[in-house]
Amino acid sequence: MPIKKYYLILAFVMVGVIALLYGISPRWFAATFTGVTDLSRDYVHILRAVMGLYVALGVFWLYSAFDERFTKTAVLTTMIFSGGLVSGRLLSFLVDGLPSPLLVFYAALELALIPAAYWVYTRPT
Repeated sequence: MPIKKYYLILAFVMVGVIALLYGISPRWFAATFTGVTDLSRDYVHILRAVMGLYVALGVFWLYSAFDERFTKTAVLTTMIFSGGLVSGRLLSFLVDGLPSPLLVFYAALELALIPAAYWVYTRPT
């Protein structure tokens, strides 16, 4: 199985787990991992909408792992996805300060994923 296929399956699993963790029960996630015990309905709504976006991208990545027409594009979107997330997080670090340790860990993972995705993207098919 080529590296791009493994990579996209792993990307699907990782983003799926993260999305479901905070999207199924946003209040539990916020209380458990960030210490926030009072989320408004609007914040719960936003977290579930983002969960839907993550799941949709993850499904695209999984589909693309098995359809070579989309494989390279899917790997590229993982790089763009991670780059967008980490850019927003770094801006928030500068403007707002450091968030909870879990969110700093997410930023580190997203930052590490960019060169990894580029490496996978440049591998032969």
